[in-house]
Amino acid sequence: MTTGSTLATTVELGATSFDISHRALIMGILNRTPDSFYDAGDYWDFDDFLRRAGALVAEGADLLDVGGVKAGPGEPVSLDEELERVVPAVEALVDRFDVPISVDTWNPAVFDSCCRRGAVVGNDISGFADPRYLAVAAHHRAAVVATHIRIGPRIPDPEPIYDDVVADVGVFLTDRAQMAIDAGIPRQRIIIDAGLDLGKTGSMSWELLNRSDELAELGFPLLLSASNKRFLFEMLDTDRHDIAAGTMAAHALGILRGCRILRAHDVKASRRVADTMAEILRRRAELDTGTLIR
Repeated sequence: MTTGSTLATTVELGATSFDISHRALIMGILNRTPDSFYDAGDYWDFDDFLRRAGALVAEGADLLDVGGVKAGPGEPVSLDEELERVVPAVEALVDRFDVPISVDTWNPAVFDSCCRRGAVVGNDISGFADPRYLAVAAHHRAAVVATHIRIGPRIPDPEPIYDDVVADVGVFLTDRAQMAIDAGIPRQRIIIDAGLDLGKTGSMSWELLNRSDELAELGFPLLLSASNKRFLFEMLDTDRHDIAAGTMAAHALGILRGCRILRAHDVKASRRVADTMAEILRRRAELDTGTLIR
């Protein structure tokens, strides 16, 4: 894997530029799906959805990520249905909250409609499978998340094979980031995500988390999507609703290894972890340069 010489220190989301030298951003998860693997539609009612969004912002979310189709297998969702689920949600969030809004979609038509309502980030777990996605981002001056996936969204992949999972993921993300650059998207608006559990076994996801520093060295802001993921509850031999501590441990390790955006269900706890780790990283940097003030 060819890596850059420096880690990304800023990320641009809409009109806001964030310093991510030490502080990780918290991306609050908002599902507009009745069959989400985690909340199973607890916030499907629109009023409940908006109350949930308000709670996430109050708890310290730096941005909100709205998705209308779950990543895993499930009932088909038409374009019209996805638009109906997410576009009014994005519009309502932009009207109510002063944080960047991300749309979790791999469909360029949905992304375009949401950008027209004020979304400034496209979170595409397909790895830009549809090249029109990047043209939409460039047109709206939006940021994008390039996620690694081996086959594609909603397609079972129970026995994935890699030569070296970290190296292979790094090559894929380098290629997708270059596609974004070639489409006219500035580096500070290109975010990469290893895609834990997306076409990976539990041990592969763990290895990607533990070696996040190698992906961070590619020079793009690195997003960690480990919150309540399958690899954690399998590793801890528990169920997905009993891994809060495991998620926070994964967040802390990810930040230490260079992740600077945490996609999180529990924003309050993730904010505390991120702020604590920011102070630890600042103090470590001061020690390394001999400027620590005691």
